[in-house]
Amino acid sequence: MKSKVFIALGSNIGNLEENLNTALKKLAEFSKVQKVSSFYKTKPQGFLEQADFLNGVCLITTDLEPQELLKKLKEIEKEMGRKKTFKDGPRIIDLDIIYYDNIVLNTPTLTIPHPRAHMRMFVMKGLVEIAPDFPHPILHKTTQEIIENNIAK
Repeated sequence: MKSKVFIALGSNIGNLEENLNTALKKLAEFSKVQKVSSFYKTKPQGFLEQADFLNGVCLITTDLEPQELLKKLKEIEKEMGRKKTFKDGPRIIDLDIIYYDNIVLNTPTLTIPHPRAHMRMFVMKGLVEIAPDFPHPILHKTTQEIIENNIAK
């Protein structure tokens, strides 16, 4: 059965829009990309001494289980030239699973829903564009409600 998965995309090295579009094409090789938000220029978080990011969110449907999907996302990042640096450092591409259907998962390698997504306006802004009524599986608030309640910054 196909699962609905929301993925956040981000880049702040090189041709940012091209990086996001390349990642979307690579996602389409093993899933169906259903919707893509606009791309938004955002300030870095955590480590501030770096270039601004271009961020977006997409909805895919996939047969892959969460851990298999995570592995594929990490492969895309590696193929596109992402290097491990330091937490919140610059990156050519960043792909994060935000929601996977309505599941709640907490393993050493993967937490779903993404533990900080609801606090990040750059994620919520893209999500509200493509899924305003999708409920956060722990907060039980829709994307629109999260934004209206000022949870995201």
